[in-house]
Amino acid sequence: MKRGTTLFLKIAVFFIGLPVLALCIFVVPMIGSFARGLYPDLAYIKYLVFIVMYGAAIPFYFALYQAFKLLHYIDKNIAFSDFSVRALKNIKYCAMTISGIYVLGMPLLYLMADKDDAPGIIVLGLVIIFVSMVIAVFAAVLERLLKEAIDIKSENDLTV
Repeated sequence: MKRGTTLFLKIAVFFIGLPVLALCIFVVPMIGSFARGLYPDLAYIKYLVFIVMYGAAIPFYFALYQAFKLLHYIDKNIAFSDFSVRALKNIKYCAMTISGIYVLGMPLLYLMADKDDAPGIIVLGLVIIFVSMVIAVFAAVLERLLKEAIDIKSENDLTV
């Protein structure tokens, strides 16, 4: 692949992480304060919001790092290697982790949506869950295809 194309993709991966970083810095504390205002008798709800939101940000950034490494492997012409398979496997696990964190956080989202009478909060949580699962399935398919291509390539190398 041309170096310019992977450079563009690396820049795109970097810019995908910026809005999530801005959300983590500016919006998540406001959401926690909002949840605390909805349920003043539950002092710990603010920290539950932090655990869910920041807990999902950690595997998100790890998956972005793995995508960056995958693009680096493509630059080095070692895209068909076990390193790439491992990076795709890590991306799959990260997406499944994000989905799992939000599944566990759905009761919290339900409490906020019920008290504020805003069903869009639940829909937003479901969108995050399903998008993460789609990414996990896509990464699993790519991982399996890449593993089979590596096996075929190594079999052909042994034949020649």
